[in-house]
Amino acid sequence: SSIIGALVALSIIALVLSLVRVEDVTLPPTVKYGMVFDAGSSHTSLFVYQWDSDKENNTGVVSQTLSCDVQGQGISSYANNPPEAGNSLRECLDKALQVIPAEKQRDVPAYLGATAGMRLLREQNSSATEQVLAEVAKTMQEYPVAFKGARILTGEEEGAYGWITINYLLDSFTKYSPKAHTWLRPEAANIFGALDLGGASTQITFMPEGSVLSQNEASELTLYGYSYKIYAHSYLCYGQDEMLKRLAKELIVESFPSTRVQHPCYPKGYKELVSLSSLRASPCTDGGDPRLALGDSAVTLEGRGNASACLAALRSLGNFSACGQSQDCALDGVPQPPPRGQFIAFSAFYYNFKFLNLTEGQPLAAVREAIEGLCSRSWEDVRSSAWSHKNPKRLPKYCANANYILTLLLDAYRFNETSWNNICFQMKAGGADVGWTLGYMLNLTNMVPAEAPARLKGHRSSLWAAAIAFIILTLVLGLAALLL
Repeated sequence: SSIIGALVALSIIALVLSLVRVEDVTLPPTVKYGMVFDAGSSHTSLFVYQWDSDKENNTGVVSQTLSCDVQGQGISSYANNPPEAGNSLRECLDKALQVIPAEKQRDVPAYLGATAGMRLLREQNSSATEQVLAEVAKTMQEYPVAFKGARILTGEEEGAYGWITINYLLDSFTKYSPKAHTWLRPEAANIFGALDLGGASTQITFMPEGSVLSQNEASELTLYGYSYKIYAHSYLCYGQDEMLKRLAKELIVESFPSTRVQHPCYPKGYKELVSLSSLRASPCTDGGDPRLALGDSAVTLEGRGNASACLAALRSLGNFSACGQSQDCALDGVPQPPPRGQFIAFSAFYYNFKFLNLTEGQPLAAVREAIEGLCSRSWEDVRSSAWSHKNPKRLPKYCANANYILTLLLDAYRFNETSWNNICFQMKAGGADVGWTLGYMLNLTNMVPAEAPARLKGHRSSLWAAAIAFIILTLVLGLAALLL
């Protein structure tokens, strides 16, 4: 009986130990790294990410280790000198290797994704496009990383990966509940939409109410065991830089043959010399238009600083008539369901509104007032103000860009006075930059799985050890009882 009593006591102790969380000493987790180049139309950036290998496929575990802006223009600008496209990446690659331990570099997946600038170049010169991609690949292969390729993303891919990034960083797909010891799926209403504005294109991505109108615009994604049907569309030539070129072309054509052209969006006192050859170089400005004079003659754009005239001129560039009376339609006759839920507006959306120094949640009327105030300031006033430290090339164009954003969001994407309040202008979430690069890497490394996360995760090894000890002692107790 004393033996049985001792065994019972030991069994009870083991049971208590199995229910108590005991801190155990474990080896530190293995850290993994990944890097992605965002080769945009106006510039290229490198992002380095890291995560604990023992937490792969969880959400919110990836952190951004490095963000590096490549000097110079986008890689599409090197069409006449492809080797320089590769050389432009070296400084950021060197910085990346400084933050990644040497013993891990060979295992780091490295990607380069090109967006609208290279999509436009491919339309003009496919041979130059291939040479530029070959040169950037050649440069990246010289570095001790696991280079996975350089490719051009479609506009819809760019939109979808940005949408994945946002909702991954904000724990919208799945969230672990310590109380329930399980993974929970947030309500569908907590899924964010994505608004992206670059130099050559713009993207809108969100989960519409009900079915997507056009199957060509529907993307079905399975993430963490749930299916998401999203609307994603990209508009090439509707980025802010290409829109400014298109606007300049229309103003020049309307004023032909004068070489002094009034520009309603530029500040009073500002002048810009524009060569007609630069307008003919872009597919977005219809370089074959016979109204553009041949040769390399130049035209002077003179700022007027008129916000209402600027807005009207930008609206004239958007093809809204193709929609007719349809409400489920955006630009160029493209079907679009009404925008639904909360949206994160990033890239040029964010940077232009940050320049206006608006606080979060400002009503649309206050935004309009701030834009009108900006447009009314003279070039001398703008240059001598606190804004003078901003990018000098961008400084005279904030009035035009801000008015274009209003046109894009209200007239094209069909936001209104009420739904405007659902748009949040921000560039970071969860300590990482918002953009398509993180979503791209998560997809290619399979860190956002299609299947649901395991029901129980994160148990300490001490719990399992105590549970096993309890089972063994129970078996010993049973055997002893039989023997006795």
